[in-house]
Amino acid sequence: MYPLKRKVFDVIQPAAEEGTLSRIFDLFIITLIALSVVNVFVSTFKLSADVLLWLRYVELVTVIIFSLEYLLRLWTADYLYPELPPLKARLRYVCSVMSLIDLLAILPFYLPFVMTRNLISLRSIRLLRLLRILKMNRYTDELAAIGSVFKEKGRQLMASVFMVSVLLIIASLLIYNAEHDVQPDVFQNAFSGIWWAVATLTTVGYGDIYPVTVTGKIIAAVIAILGIGMVAIPTGILSAGFIERLNKKKSSEEEDFKYCPHCGKKLK
Repeated sequence: MYPLKRKVFDVIQPAAEEGTLSRIFDLFIITLIALSVVNVFVSTFKLSADVLLWLRYVELVTVIIFSLEYLLRLWTADYLYPELPPLKARLRYVCSVMSLIDLLAILPFYLPFVMTRNLISLRSIRLLRLLRILKMNRYTDELAAIGSVFKEKGRQLMASVFMVSVLLIIASLLIYNAEHDVQPDVFQNAFSGIWWAVATLTTVGYGDIYPVTVTGKIIAAVIAILGIGMVAIPTGILSAGFIERLNKKKSSEEEDFKYCPHCGKKLK
């Protein structure tokens, strides 16, 4: 017989094919996440006092459940990291990405009890509730695959982002020097140039700020052409990562078919 802590750990972890209770728990948490996000969205409308009261009740229930989930995961962390002592296992879980997401998702509810002053910044902190949607990454294989691809291609993505950042800085300085004397109110400093460079590199072209000199227009044309290729690099890296992952999964499934699922012997 498994101890209670082990049973709780098996239930709250992402479900295996045979884990009925775990699958039910996953669906329950996913439903609460969706309900919570809808709650945040609906609360931006002008609603009656009765509807707002019901929304507060929904928020209270979801926060209590998410808080209990967080405490249970903290309690069973020694099963998640069996190679570590219990205290170190809990500390490692607290510092993990998913733990931080879980904590930040419930933090806005508790902050007003700690910070008694009516701070305007608390309204912005409430938006952290939207991080609850990232909790779905734990319960769906597809979202987990996206996270693993980002992790595997992290270095290539960082390199491409660095290259784009360098191009943004160069473009902002070039356009500032070309346009500042003619449009001092528009291109006030290099930061104005960065806003223009972002709109140009991404080919969005809002049109709120644009060059009027010949030099500025030439710079804009070159930056726009470079942007088509530079901004597409991260997309290509991610696409290659997904293809590699799909090929690995397909190879693994084909390898499994070569062995008997009952005795484990290789099939002829």
